[in-house]
Parts: sequence; C-alpha cells; structure tokens
Amino acid sequence: MTTRIARWRSSTMPAEAEPEVLPADPDTDELGETEFEEAIGTDRPWIVIVWNDPVNLMSYVVYVFQKLFGYSKEKATRLMMQVHKEGRAVVSDGTREKCEADVSRLHAHGLWAPMEHPA
Repeated sequence: MTTRIARWRSSTMPAEAEPEVLPADPDTDELGETEFEEAIGTDRPWIVIVWNDPVNLMSYVVYVFQKLFGYSKEKATRLMMQVHKEGRAVVSDGTREKCEADVSRLHAHGLWAPMEHPA
C-alpha cells in the first residue's frame, strides 16, 4: 500500500488550487510492526540499586530497608548481605516517580542509591 502526503502550496494560491501530492517517505511516514513492538517494550519499571559503602554498619542498612520498604528482617538481611558480598542489590522497582522518591529517602538515610532503567 502506498501512502501519499499532500503538501499545500503557498497561501497566496487561489482556494481552488489542488494540493501537490508527493510519495510518502517510508522512514518517517509509516510505523512498521517492529517499531511498534519496540515502543510497547519501553514501558518497563525503573530499579533502585543500593551500592556497598565502607561507612554504614550492616545492622543500620538492615534497619533502613525494614523502615523504608517494610521488608521483613530476613529479606532486609538478605539484601544487605547481597550489597555486602556482591557490591550492590536491587531494593525497589516501579515507576520513575516512585523510584525517585525511594532514592531520595535512601539518600536521606546516608545510603548510596542510584536508579536505573534496565535494558
């Protein structure tokens, strides 16, 4: 199927003038199935990562995870150990606004925590 784009002539042309019809540019005019699928795939959650630091005590990190995210002591301890052993752990995910708020709260408690949009 060929799509055509109508380009109107100057406003000084008479009203009865026909528009100039040009062939469509396939790169900018139509959205293929692959492009559409990729556009849908961009709606993935953001993640909040806590990085290891030499400052905060392990017990304090567990406390912060429990207080801010409502995690059980076991889950908070497991995440803290992942931070300690692997250098980082994903502690939260969701919309950009939610993750920005989580990052802000973690920073207020002295933890090093950026957010990312995973690939």
